[in-house]
Amino acid sequence: MRTDSTHDDAQLAALGHKAELNRNFSMLSMLGLAFAVLNSWTALSASLSVSLSSGGSTSIVWGLVTAGACNLCIATSLAEFLSAYPTAGGQYHWVAVSWPRWVPILSWITGWVNVVGWVALVATNALLSSQLIVGIVHATSGYNVSNWQQFLIYIAFTLVAFLLNAFMNSLLPRIYKGALFWSLGGFAIVSITALACASPNYSSARFVFTEFINHTGWPDGVAWLLGLLQGGLGLTAFDSVAHMIEEIPQASKKGPKIMVGCVAIGISTGFLFLIVLLLVAGDIQQVIDSGAGPLLQILINATNSTAGAICLLIFPLVCLAFATISVMTTSSRMIFAFARDGGLPASKFLARVHPQLGLPLNALMLTSVVVVIFGVINIASTNAFNAIISAAVVTLDLSYAMPIAVNCLQGRKTLPDRHWKLPAWLGWTCDTIALSYIAITTVLFVFPPERHVTGSNMSMYRDARPADTF
Repeated sequence: MRTDSTHDDAQLAALGHKAELNRNFSMLSMLGLAFAVLNSWTALSASLSVSLSSGGSTSIVWGLVTAGACNLCIATSLAEFLSAYPTAGGQYHWVAVSWPRWVPILSWITGWVNVVGWVALVATNALLSSQLIVGIVHATSGYNVSNWQQFLIYIAFTLVAFLLNAFMNSLLPRIYKGALFWSLGGFAIVSITALACASPNYSSARFVFTEFINHTGWPDGVAWLLGLLQGGLGLTAFDSVAHMIEEIPQASKKGPKIMVGCVAIGISTGFLFLIVLLLVAGDIQQVIDSGAGPLLQILINATNSTAGAICLLIFPLVCLAFATISVMTTSSRMIFAFARDGGLPASKFLARVHPQLGLPLNALMLTSVVVVIFGVINIASTNAFNAIISAAVVTLDLSYAMPIAVNCLQGRKTLPDRHWKLPAWLGWTCDTIALSYIAITTVLFVFPPERHVTGSNMSMYRDARPADTF
């Protein structure tokens, strides 16, 4: 392994950077981190409220298929860059080396957009976690938790993620291996238990695959497309592998496989779990209106037991805790890499690696502070949840589009020889699908979830622009 690390360090030096982080992740632990970040089956189920009113079952099932195919194309395209340039900078670095003429502005924009997306994603996972806790409180006591009380729960998840990242860095590879097995095991246990308890009272195939619901006020087509946000959330952030790539040996070989593999696993588990939830959902209007949240209400309907449903909910809740930890890890590495290249204010401070802890502590602290600010937004607006999800998905997708677009504009001839190389026809196909999907969803996901907007429920992405925070 030392030989592999020496080769990786030499390759990193050739890209203009000194190796400062330990390569203590194995392929399995890195896959665990990547899958914990995607957290697909949990994120998709915890964010059911996004799609239930924007297309219903058709948006949930076929929206995931659509978003899954498109995100797999994006991951496949970016894997080529990762194989050629395995650096924690990821997208902004790939833009810089692919089109030197426009490096200053394009690379800077890509880096900022990517930083914003990762910090927003930390906030998204902490919000989803706090919503599950709120649902449990409502289901057991009928108590309606206020926004500021949910904010305190949100802060607790953020604080735990910060402390684990700061003081248990050497244990993170083991934690993420555990996260992978916990997630896959939880997926199987919750699915089998829900199906067994609900038998034989399943929803019809017609409901699962063709039921359309539109409570948004938008035309049906627009409402369905807005429902794609759920699938986009559950399958985005696979660039975590890129931002952690300096901590795994044989980076140029293993990194691309992990990036594409985690998306494929996410699509498979997410699709199956959503089918299970729709089969056992029961009264769908009750699910939409439930103060306990859609996921917990579906589990209550399936098991006919609040206590049993809460026990099952422990699995996705712990998965979301793992996701918050892993996304914060990746966000801090992204900030560290961008600051190392002078892309942020106080770059020298943010790029500093703590000598005892062996991690970019200042970048980690910045992530945590901004995540807290996102939580304040959630107190101020009743629909800030949708805005923060939109901010995360839109900004991350834009950062994916930049290197792919630059490569296409130059005839896909900018990348050097690499381990992961697509045939020309497949490369062009993946790139075209990726850019088309990102162009459409970038416009749609800034729409408010409801057509009739008030000051309190406004949830357009522009009302929660993370860039304003910086």
